[in-house]
Amino acid sequence: MKLATLCYVKNNAKTLMIHRNKREGDIHDGKWNGLGGKLHLGETPEECVIREVKEESGLTIKSPSLRGILTFPAFKDEEDWYVYVFVAYEFLGDLIESNEGALEWIDDRKLFDLNLWEGDPIFLKWLEEGKFFSAKFVYRNKRFISYDVIFHDHWQSLNHARR
Repeated sequence: MKLATLCYVKNNAKTLMIHRNKREGDIHDGKWNGLGGKLHLGETPEECVIREVKEESGLTIKSPSLRGILTFPAFKDEEDWYVYVFVAYEFLGDLIESNEGALEWIDDRKLFDLNLWEGDPIFLKWLEEGKFFSAKFVYRNKRFISYDVIFHDHWQSLNHARR
């Protein structure tokens, strides 16, 4: 099991995204993602997301807001991933060149036009709506299969299988 963070840094109706195109063998190669990465031993999700955003972008985020938890069963090498999803509106610093990919501020209206993982638009919408969620997204061979979600602010449970 891998624990990780994912952060969407927001500024003036734009979101900082990374085009994962620099690391050979990257499972995310060619995809656009928020910033984040694996938790180190003894690290809280908040400590991890602050460190990862700083390492990948040069920005120091302040007060990251936890918005949800994503579970990806058997996502890579048959290993489950649990991802804490954050949004950050306050930051200091200037962007650096990332060794993981090209950073770009994307207009929020154009986020869904990017080459995202197929399930990402689903939870990105929940972030826009201010929902707090716990969701499971199932992929097989990089193909999106289905998702389940519980919204903790509404206590709704939904199951959505891809046909």
